[in-house]
Amino acid sequence: MVNKGEIHNQIIQAVETVRRTNPLAGSITNTVTMNFVANAQLAVGGSAAMVYLPDEGEFLAKAGGAAYINMGTLLPIYEETLPHTAKVLYETGKPWVLDPVAIGIGALRTQLLRQFKAYKPSVVRGNASEIIALAGLWGLDGGTEASNVRGVDSTDSVNAAKAGAVALAKWTGGAVAVSGETDLITDGDLMVFSQGGSHFMEKITGFGCSLGGVAAVYATVASPFIAALTASAVYNLAGKRAANKVDAPGSFQVQFLDELYKATAEDIANNPLEIEAV
Repeated sequence: MVNKGEIHNQIIQAVETVRRTNPLAGSITNTVTMNFVANAQLAVGGSAAMVYLPDEGEFLAKAGGAAYINMGTLLPIYEETLPHTAKVLYETGKPWVLDPVAIGIGALRTQLLRQFKAYKPSVVRGNASEIIALAGLWGLDGGTEASNVRGVDSTDSVNAAKAGAVALAKWTGGAVAVSGETDLITDGDLMVFSQGGSHFMEKITGFGCSLGGVAAVYATVASPFIAALTASAVYNLAGKRAANKVDAPGSFQVQFLDELYKATAEDIANNPLEIEAV
């Protein structure tokens, strides 16, 4: 059983190693939020690269320490790029993060997400409705393909996604992070609830997307579980600190990036969390 002290030390190690080594975590991500994803990855100490094409996805899969695939704003070329990149990542043993944005709104998106089951993402990050829907699409416990996804928004609670998150983590052998008012992170054996953040995060596009990109940065140096937990912790800490200094969404986004950059490893590891056995 991993205890809170061990988790605390592993988070510190992940943060410090990323800042020391500047690892590359390439992304194929939402065009609406690409700038925010890259800037967040840079702020925590990683290196960012955004691509569209199949051969460039393969290059990043092999060259980077991890990768991030986000299903937002799909382009036609992604029908080839995404499964090809995921296959290379899986076959080369590279960690990768999947964000199943807007699962269920189109045939291509559904087809691609169904293919990803075989390539076992290291971290799945999504809101509660997306996690429930992905578990359903993959035929796992706790899921239903008729989940309450409204565009990119969730209408399910984080607690409702517990069973689906655990089933996904057990299938992939990695971790699942469910974003909400309190984030849930599980490796299938433990559930950790990470607290903090701000209501301003709901007023700006890209916080979930960029969280996935930051999780990929930490996945270059840590286990999927610690990577997902560290990303959630730094986001919750930075969001809380930024909200104490500003009073509107635009200035919050700028302040948030500053707080990502300034947060110490010790502060990130000390962000409030609760641990439960599954």
